[in-house]
Amino acid sequence: MTRVHNFSAGPAALPLPVLQQMQAEMLDFKGTGMSVMEMSHRGPVFMEVLKRAFDTLRRLLNVPENYEILFLQGGAQGENAIIPMNLLGGDRTTSDHVISGAWSIKTQKEAEKYGASNIIANANDGEGRYTYFPEPDQWQLSERSAYVSICTNETIHGVEWYPSAELAAKIEASGSFLVADMSSHILSRPIDISRYGVIYGGAQKNIGPSGLTFVIVRNDLLDRAQSICPSAFTWRNVADNDSMFNTPPTMAIYCAGLVFEWLEANGGLEAMARVNDAKAKLLYDAIDNSTLYRNDVHPAYRSCMNVPFFLNDESLNQAFLDGAAAAGMAGLKGHKMVGGMRASIYNAVSLESVHALVAYMEAFERDHA
Repeated sequence: MTRVHNFSAGPAALPLPVLQQMQAEMLDFKGTGMSVMEMSHRGPVFMEVLKRAFDTLRRLLNVPENYEILFLQGGAQGENAIIPMNLLGGDRTTSDHVISGAWSIKTQKEAEKYGASNIIANANDGEGRYTYFPEPDQWQLSERSAYVSICTNETIHGVEWYPSAELAAKIEASGSFLVADMSSHILSRPIDISRYGVIYGGAQKNIGPSGLTFVIVRNDLLDRAQSICPSAFTWRNVADNDSMFNTPPTMAIYCAGLVFEWLEANGGLEAMARVNDAKAKLLYDAIDNSTLYRNDVHPAYRSCMNVPFFLNDESLNQAFLDGAAAAGMAGLKGHKMVGGMRASIYNAVSLESVHALVAYMEAFERDHA
């Protein structure tokens, strides 16, 4: 068996022990004579799988009791529509949006279909580049906004930022709350859930396979849905039915549960943060100490999960990618919106893989000086 160093942005690398356990249990899960994807989602065996996944995720993130964890389908882009349909009912029909890159743009564009959608800060440099997160003193909050939407890690542009407790309290005092897309860095380190009204994201980066979406929502926000919200995506329905209002993505939930247990067995999110910081430092140092590579994101806002970088001589791009593939490295081509390269170094990407990437980058630079 040959495994590549997988730097794909999503679907992305999964922990090898998780894949091996899934392989071992594929044909006969716990003596049932069938796989998880074949069994009834309402039977006792899968119900236990679901409960373990919920319980382990709640422990990992230290989710307060007044928050619900929901598993849905449709990906984070689907949630971009589901969120305003769930939160813009009643007398607050405006949402505020901080634009820090491609995904916050998509969120804002989708939200404006369901209510007034105001851009309160924008990091666009005028030429489509995003290299920082707009700090709160730049925000122009709307009166009577239902919520403030942010993307705390921009997968494409490599911008990462977390709100302070003081900011969260200020927004709550105005009658609003923070909604955060955390698709590409959830579970990479501990976070304070209480700073947010809603956290959501797709699973296919740090949690499991594509097809699963998570939502962590404060209980008092479950009953704001607009009448147009489909029943299967109305959070109150999903919460009251333990994420089984309709048939859930059973195999994806099973895999996610194994990833949660793998994280817990390896020291939890505090330990994961230390490894992630070491991986990011190693890669950024290699870029910063180079004359061939560059990263344009302000150092204070650099993502620990998604590291875009560019070759100063772009005529070498294809040679770089061909050489990387020959060296057993996959997923390094940058997103089509920005070009260049991107290394996504999620939890399942080992420090050894990042060392291998850095060694290749240094050798390539020597060969093409």
